Amino acid sequence: MAADYRIGVDTGGTYTDAVLCSAAGDVLRTAKALTTKHDLSIGIGDAVGAILDAAPGGGASDPVDPAQIGLVSISTTLATNAVVEAHGQPIALILIGESDKALDRAGLRQALGVDPAFTVAGGHASFGDEAAALDIDAVDRAIDAAEGKVAAFAVSGLFGVRNPAHEIAVRDRIIARSGLPVTCGHELSSGLDMPRRALTAVLNARLIPMIAELIEAVEAALAKRGVTAPVMMVKGDGSLISTKRAHTRPVETVLSGPAASVVGARHLTQRNDLLVSDIGGTTTDIAILQGGRPRLSRDGATIGGWRTMVEAVAVHTVGLGGDSEVGLDDNQRLTLGPRRAVPISLLAHQYPAALDRLKTQAARTRPKPHDGRFALQQRRLAGGSARLSASERRLWDKLEDGPLDLETLLSDRAPEQPLRRLMDRGLVALAAFTPSDAAHVLGLHDAWSTEAAHLAAQLWAGRERRSGAPFFESPDAFCQAVVDRLIARTGEAVTAALIEAETPDAEAARTAPGPMARRFLDRAFGAADGGLLQIEMRYALPLAAIGAPAAAYYPAFEARTGNQVLLPEHGAVSNAIGAVVGGVAQTVRVAITAPNDQTYRVHGPGATADFQSLEQAAAHAAELADDAARDRAHEAGAVSVEVSVERRDRVAAQAGGPDIFVESEIAATAIGRPAL
Repeated sequence: MAADYRIGVDTGGTYTDAVLCSAAGDVLRTAKALTTKHDLSIGIGDAVGAILDAAPGGGASDPVDPAQIGLVSISTTLATNAVVEAHGQPIALILIGESDKALDRAGLRQALGVDPAFTVAGGHASFGDEAAALDIDAVDRAIDAAEGKVAAFAVSGLFGVRNPAHEIAVRDRIIARSGLPVTCGHELSSGLDMPRRALTAVLNARLIPMIAELIEAVEAALAKRGVTAPVMMVKGDGSLISTKRAHTRPVETVLSGPAASVVGARHLTQRNDLLVSDIGGTTTDIAILQGGRPRLSRDGATIGGWRTMVEAVAVHTVGLGGDSEVGLDDNQRLTLGPRRAVPISLLAHQYPAALDRLKTQAARTRPKPHDGRFALQQRRLAGGSARLSASERRLWDKLEDGPLDLETLLSDRAPEQPLRRLMDRGLVALAAFTPSDAAHVLGLHDAWSTEAAHLAAQLWAGRERRSGAPFFESPDAFCQAVVDRLIARTGEAVTAALIEAETPDAEAARTAPGPMARRFLDRAFGAADGGLLQIEMRYALPLAAIGAPAAAYYPAFEARTGNQVLLPEHGAVSNAIGAVVGGVAQTVRVAITAPNDQTYRVHGPGATADFQSLEQAAAHAAELADDAARDRAHEAGAVSVEVSVERRDRVAAQAGGPDIFVESEIAATAIGRPAL
């Protein structure tokens, strides 16, 4: 029987989307289900089941034959959200040939947090020669010190991309002694910046359990339905990889959701030049489509403030979504995010007892600090509660039977820090007021408990400023202020993304705006009138707004700013569509250096080789890169693979003499169709 259909699945922080497409990419059926973080297979099974239980264009009782599904492809924002929200399993980092000072570069120390880092002697020089012998005894001590405290290891060595021998030796030692998964820096990037490479390895190691859980959930849901088609995942550059590769390199799926959304937006709008703003529950991801292709960040994607070495779609990601937690800053101004909260309206929809508690809180004459805030278990605790401290275990056990308001949860004067640690590990979620709740109150959204949203808004509106005056005149005024703040933050984010795209100094572009720039942005996108200074901010390209909350907020953005906003049909599931209409692409880069005037050294995957002429070295490097790119494309699940090879020479001009060779890069890109 012909493989007539493709399934695309996108698992986000709030919703899991599924689409059924024809082999030509026509959208035949779409479905949404709530993401069930405690067991992802439930939400995935609900979404996939909904599109299989009715034939495209047919009656609701006509199921799709599972044998006609030729491919299932997944995109996800879970990895991106985990980085933005600083969630993940505890890991250990082993640095080879570096001192502790390396932790102060690239934000590595902040990214590690309380996770351990160890430095051991070893490493290589810039041309791949061993700089110092590897101290294997120190490696053993590090493994023993981390035993029972971490779920994975990250390893990065000095000039490991020029010679990965020490990284490989440490990896093999860790696996032999602990059996835990290991991520090596040279496996993820060919770039020379060791701290950034280590940061990327750290993020990858943390994401391994999460992506493994997602893949297993999808495969379980498909098996239950009798679907045996190959399963692939979207990389951060919009191309596809096999789930086998995603298991070991989950960091490549960071920005998977935004990449899939750009591919999906192009497919849905049939436009080659677009701004794409994908708003989800946790983040807003802004990317640019030019000439039919997403702009890529060769220098590495920046997610949640961390500048990685993952080559991905050039996306500006901010912690701003329909489920962003509403708060106040030190100046008592409304803030949104970056942490996601379970909307109060959704909590009460799933757990009706929360509504009764909200009624009790709203009936009090004076508000309390934790009013309208709840906590709930978010996912299973792997290995039981053995890795929790006593104070964390007490809170975890209290939440065993369902959500609790924070007043009750912390009633025995329990400190809040253990709760924060559980939230940072993604084990416990906070439920609080969000823009989704404001949308329920204002009639922009009605999927969950509008009554709970009204009660939570009432609690917020009842708060008083330091002066004793109320913050807002009414719950409706408070909710409108929340939506206005989201619109303003959206305008700021889109503007920042365009500035980044046109600014050679990416770091300068990411700098927070100063007081004057902030004033201009507030006038351009804020709700209040601009007084004597009226400012309009116009974009050169139309803005495609996609994602589940887009229809609730972006019409007001268009009306306020005058910029053209496209809300394409099926835009709410654009990520899932992008997942199924993409192809496989793998790029391998091989460097050529010159240790001396007579030698050209090729730094191939896993080995080096010396030649007497640059052309000989380049020919060998091209062959290595071609073979490696083909192998990776086949490993990623491609057929009909074609390879293109590019060469870039770097030379330094010399006054009155010939140019001096610096280095060359041979890049081979293999492109193919996903195997059905």
